[in-house]
Amino acid sequence: MSPGLTRRIGLFQATAINMSQMCGIGPFVTIPLMVAAFGGPQAIIGFIAGAVLALADGLIWAELGAALPGAGGSYVYLREAFQYRTGRLMPFLFVWTAMIFIPLIMSTGVVGFVQYLGYLWPDMTKGQGDLVGVAFCALVVLLLWRKVENIAKLTTVMWGVMITSVVVVILACFTNFSPSRAFTWPAHAIELTHGQFWIGFAAGLTIGIYDYLGYNTAAYLGGEIKQPGRVMPRAIVFSIVGIMGIYLLLQIGVLGAMDWHQMLDPDSIASKSVASAVMEQTWGAGAAKVVTVLILITAFASVFAGLLGGSRVPYDAARDGVFFKSFGKLHPKHRFPVLGLLTMGTVTAAGFLLSRHIGTTAAHPPLSILINLLTTVMVIVQALAQIVAVSVLRRRQPDLRRPYRMWLYPAPSIVAAIGWLVIYGYADRNAPGFHPIEWSLIWVATGCAAFVVWARKERTWPFGPREIREEFRTEQEQVAA
Repeated sequence: MSPGLTRRIGLFQATAINMSQMCGIGPFVTIPLMVAAFGGPQAIIGFIAGAVLALADGLIWAELGAALPGAGGSYVYLREAFQYRTGRLMPFLFVWTAMIFIPLIMSTGVVGFVQYLGYLWPDMTKGQGDLVGVAFCALVVLLLWRKVENIAKLTTVMWGVMITSVVVVILACFTNFSPSRAFTWPAHAIELTHGQFWIGFAAGLTIGIYDYLGYNTAAYLGGEIKQPGRVMPRAIVFSIVGIMGIYLLLQIGVLGAMDWHQMLDPDSIASKSVASAVMEQTWGAGAAKVVTVLILITAFASVFAGLLGGSRVPYDAARDGVFFKSFGKLHPKHRFPVLGLLTMGTVTAAGFLLSRHIGTTAAHPPLSILINLLTTVMVIVQALAQIVAVSVLRRRQPDLRRPYRMWLYPAPSIVAAIGWLVIYGYADRNAPGFHPIEWSLIWVATGCAAFVVWARKERTWPFGPREIREEFRTEQEQVAA
């Protein structure tokens, strides 16, 4: 299991890594997007729906991560569950898609960073913003070029900055809070029989789950988590519940502190840097600048934590013989995956630059398009596949040690499946002209073709026998013996 990695990340650090990735720049840039999706302060529905989906999906990650604590997260789970019928196809496809959707998630953090920097640097040109974003990505890679225990300590410090920035904004919101602004919804805000409501709901659910993404970051570091059977489920559940409370307070506070109509104006500060706008309106420009700096650090922390976990995905696959061998090499001194980190850092920078130069509209800004593209790619090969994996493993490996078993099984799996299918089914409507569904299918089909070429060269299924290993059950049997 992931030779070369050491288990040095404990519960607090794992939870901090998750929360740093979850509560990065996300809520500070998506509140205006959520308000636009729902057309008013009823946008709170989107954050609640996202929390429900995150918790249901998080329980799936918790069971899989506790039972199969290897580096790479989903890669390990899909490899173990689908090896019986399709050989190495599913883990190969996961790594193929992860090399796109994980960096795209990080790209949104860079987009948010540049947006908030614009509050402190109002004369920043588009070209200067591009350079800042690329330099941001380079700095993250440079800081990750070290031992994981040092990274865990640094992440804990940045987690503290993140919590401070969120708490300060929440306090500022409630010093100028108006219940009528937060809870007075427009007429016909909820019309369940109207198709437009469900389009807005799907857009809000997509934004909501994007804001919660990161509850699985520690799972990608499964080979470096101490006592994973105990730590992994707790880190996932604690981070989701903690961020859920923070988001609800932040969303309600912002809606009660300023007129939501301001967030719909693409040229206003409120649409680009809503937290800075709230701080300026409540505590003045000086406080707004201080909090903006904290938010910039928070954005950095989220990308930092995301690339930390994501860079481990191709590593375990390569060591397992399911991806390019060069991705399986560790740094000789600091023991981290070199090529995985460099590749994902580069794709993150490319995704950021792409979002800055694609044609978008006020109703569908670059950040919204990126979110739709990354979620559709992720749904097929990760989200839905893992739901199936839980049931397959319970049937195929019933004696596998499971320190945590999903509560109320299979209800969370059903709820998660419905949520992910809603997001996928409405993706094209919420990103008109960009065809995220079609692009996701093309990317998966291309991955299948690449797998056929690779499998033929490696003489594995379908050009050779399937290799059934059941690695974790075998290790447990050896320990017991």
